[in-house]
Amino acid sequence: MTRPFIMIVDDEAPFVETMTKRLQKRNLTVITAFSGKEALQKLAENQNLDVVILDVKMPGLDGIETLREMKKTQPLAEVIMLTGHATVETAIEGMKLGAYDYLMKPCDIDQLMSKVEEATEKKREHEEKIREAKVKEVMSMHGLE
Repeated sequence: MTRPFIMIVDDEAPFVETMTKRLQKRNLTVITAFSGKEALQKLAENQNLDVVILDVKMPGLDGIETLREMKKTQPLAEVIMLTGHATVETAIEGMKLGAYDYLMKPCDIDQLMSKVEEATEKKREHEEKIREAKVKEVMSMHGLE
């Protein structure tokens, strides 16, 4: 599997910088955003993102609103919600909107890495199924089943 390509979205710059360094040491390609709006812009520019690590509590567009917008344009990108103020309602809402999983801040780096790897695998399996379906469709259109 090629290295996961992820984006960390959080309004706390020291947290983002620390997590970026720790994840890059584990061989991930990481881009960052410090707001929901910036995350949506970067997502539009990076169509091949695998996983977004998204903080729930941010000024402006919060994590839930950002997740909702992300899923409209990039439904296959997997999202792991992060929160320091965990509420069951927010976790459930995020999962209903398509978040892959939910972790408490500060999160254990090994736990986060395993979630990123699982989410990346899930996204890539979806992409492969879509590719296979397109190939079958083209073949049947040309009578090559």
